[in-house]
Order: sequence, then structure tokens, then C-alpha cells
Amino acid sequence: MMAEIEQVQKLLDPHGLIVRGCINFRANPPQLCGGKPATCAMLIGCVGDALWTVFGRWRDGLKTGSEHPLDDWSKSVICPIAETIGGEAVFPSDMPYQPFQQWAMRAEGLKTSPLGMLIHPAYGLWHAYRGAVLFTDLTLSQSVKKLSHPCDTCSDKPCLTACPVNAFSAGSYDVKSCRGHIATETGQPCMQGGCLARRACPVGREFQYGEEQIQFHMRAFAK
Repeated sequence: MMAEIEQVQKLLDPHGLIVRGCINFRANPPQLCGGKPATCAMLIGCVGDALWTVFGRWRDGLKTGSEHPLDDWSKSVICPIAETIGGEAVFPSDMPYQPFQQWAMRAEGLKTSPLGMLIHPAYGLWHAYRGAVLFTDLTLSQSVKKLSHPCDTCSDKPCLTACPVNAFSAGSYDVKSCRGHIATETGQPCMQGGCLARRACPVGREFQYGEEQIQFHMRAFAK
């Protein structure tokens, strides 16, 4: 069974995706469609704008529109790869919802930022998990590095003071205030340039999404 990380990465490279880590299930494993419990998962994700050009070409080639194009693109890429390596793909957008954030914390040793998003010491807040491949009959090698948590040494916490409507506070996020703000004229800097709180974080700014990618995500959030 071809599940070596290096081999899987070669399949992901043309799509701007990367293997984000692996976990083995010791208790409460997710169930595959056939009813068998999964033994392990390989997380698939992206960093910065690596996938954007590939996704854009795919979207431009659609004959009909898609309500959730990035989710549909992710499935069109990850599902065939999962089949090739003998696994089953699952996605954050699909029910039954899987605990992707918990999986990511286990796989990469990440922690949450004050904004609630997982922060990476190199990529900052500019990364995501697009899916995972579950297996039922193997155990994947794990080498989770002990990563530093940049928020621990950030005394200013600019992310908590940058929001114009104070939607963020330690441990909470006022979604209603945020959505209400970006629907107004004064909220257009967030709609056009991205969440000001997210952009205020100094970590991983070189991985910040491009303008088109930012606006795509903001429009999806505003719906």
C-alpha cells in the first residue's frame, strides 16, 4: 500500500497541497463508509497561496457554477489520491463533521491563537486543512515536532485590538458583529483586504494570501 508520506507528497505537489501530518487512532476512531474503524489519518492541507493558481484554472474551466468551489476542487483532487493510496477521504465541510482542529493539533503540535484559529510558528494564520485520508489497516509513522507557540511570547497581542468592532476577545468571537461590520461601507477594508485582526498578526506575513484569494474567502464568509 502506497502510503509513504514522500510518495503521497509527489501526488499532491502539482496541486499546491501538502501532507500536514499523521495521527494514529487509539480510542474513538472515525468510521469509514464501510463501517470499519479507521486506524490512522493523514492530513492534507495548504500553506499561503500555493494552491490558488491551480484552483483558479480548475474554476475557470467549469461549465457550470459551483456553490462551494474550493470544497469541490479539494474533493476532485484528494478523493482520487486517497483511492490510489488505499484510503478514504474525509473533508471538514462534510457530515459527520470530523474534529479536524483536534487532529491538526495532534499531528503538528499546533495551538490556537487568540482569534481561535490554529497558528503555526512559521506560517502564522495563513494555512488550512483541506481534507484527510483515513486508513483501516496500517499505522503511519509519526514524528510530531515540539513547536514553539508564538502567541506565548507575543506581549502586544495586536490581533485582539485591530478589529474595528472588537469582535475578538480572549476566548470568544462575536460572529454577528463581524458579519454586520463587513456588510457596511466602513467594513470594506476588511472585505477587500482581509480581516484586520488576522492581518495584524506579525507571524508568517510572507505567507499571507493574495488579494484575490482573500476576497474569495471573505465573500464566502459574508454569505
